Amino acid sequence: MSLGWDLIHLVVFDMDGTLYRQRQLRLRMARDILLHTLVKRDANVIAVLAKYRRIRERLADEQAIDFERALIAQTAEATASSPDRVRTIVSEWIERRPLKYLAACRYPGVSQLFAGLRRSGKAVGILSDYPALEKLEALGLTADHIVSAGDDGIGLLKPHPRGLEFLIAATGVKPHETLVIGDRVDRDGLVARRVGAQALIRSSSVIEGWQTFTKFDDVLFAPILAAS
Repeated sequence: MSLGWDLIHLVVFDMDGTLYRQRQLRLRMARDILLHTLVKRDANVIAVLAKYRRIRERLADEQAIDFERALIAQTAEATASSPDRVRTIVSEWIERRPLKYLAACRYPGVSQLFAGLRRSGKAVGILSDYPALEKLEALGLTADHIVSAGDDGIGLLKPHPRGLEFLIAATGVKPHETLVIGDRVDRDGLVARRVGAQALIRSSSVIEGWQTFTKFDDVLFAPILAAS
């Protein structure tokens, strides 16, 4: 199936798992966390990160307002840690330390697609549930608009539409002129449908009811990659 690229004026990318190989990154981070645990004899980092991710997924499903406050508080309670300790661990192991590995984990063809979109006169946006600017820089990419769930005025995780609505409004396009590219139907696909945008899901297999792709040089991107 082809896309009506002439009618698309804004392409919004998810970050994690869409622009880079998330499994590859997590394997590298698991090695670093294990080494830290052995050297420091401190298993608290593993416990906090595991609980943090599970609670974050639940809060997204619940569409919790001001999710970050609840996320830190609930993780702290569940792991018998202070909120400051949780924030420190998240900042170090989720936001800062992975940056050095991102370039090596970037999917092939991403930079070429970004360049082709710009040559075609289309705006490029990023919509992420995590802080995205430093990750984007580490990947060697730039975007016209970047929105993260924790930004002022957002405070809600995907699939709540607030972040995407904010991004679309900032760009000045219409929802039906917007394409969301992500790797999760339950997050990226649903947020697109809730605002009336198109969705394209990265997947190695067909997903009934959704348009999918496997690589950034798939034939459906050919009109963009060939743009001069």
